[in-house]
Amino acid sequence: MDGTALVLGGGGTVGGAWMVGVLAGLADAGVDLDTPDVIFGASAGAIHGARLAAGESPRALYEGQLARDDRVDLKVSAAQTLRFLWAAMGSRDPDRSVRRLGRAALAARTGPETEVFDTVRTLLGGVREWPERPLRIAAVEAETGAVEAFDRHARLTFVEAVAASCALPLVWPPVTADGRRWMDGGSRSTAPLDLARGHRRVLAVVPIPAAVGPHPHARQQAAELTADGTSVVLLAPDAAARRAMGRNMTADRRRPDAARAGHAQATAVADTVTDLLRA
Repeated sequence: MDGTALVLGGGGTVGGAWMVGVLAGLADAGVDLDTPDVIFGASAGAIHGARLAAGESPRALYEGQLARDDRVDLKVSAAQTLRFLWAAMGSRDPDRSVRRLGRAALAARTGPETEVFDTVRTLLGGVREWPERPLRIAAVEAETGAVEAFDRHARLTFVEAVAASCALPLVWPPVTADGRRWMDGGSRSTAPLDLARGHRRVLAVVPIPAAVGPHPHARQQAAELTADGTSVVLLAPDAAARRAMGRNMTADRRRPDAARAGHAQATAVADTVTDLLRA
């Protein structure tokens, strides 16, 4: 076991804002976020992980959230929410659950795939190519439910990989790439901690630690890594952050408060993270 991994989970625009606040709070407290050898990202974590890997500073990302830059008006209807819950919670078996969700996503009448790509390009700022810093982006194959992590050597382009990781089932269509259909990297687990197996140290920033349905909680995944000998620090929203975020992870107006809550929370745990990265 060797190396350090930074794992960034999914959480919509609001969860992403909290995550950016955490990263900025850690950096402002003196934590060196260039230490991790690789960044793993799913959904919102793919967006912000990509920008971080491309060299954008946590402070710049944070200020963008406070200013509500890159606004996305993603409307999720009650019907879409109910169909998502029905598909994800229709089985107690994680494999069957994610396949049910994939079938529902493939059958759903949503907008064109261009909507996913247009939104992702906006959220990525000026980043269009795979960064030099190691980055792995998680997506779920809609037909099989299998998780795959794409990097610069993948057959997908950078924008295709990020779009695949962000294709929220039943809200956006699965993304077609490399002859397959892909949906949100957080569909099976809201944080791709399993992909970091084999690293000596893992820092995980997870806006939504519990997935809908019978899928493993981030704490369970962290405990499994710890049992294998990995040192793990898992950061999830505290009570103050949950109040700031609210329940609607697409409520753009909550982004500044969510980011500030993440920044405050990170300041309090910066020493713990520093100890992990220096171990």
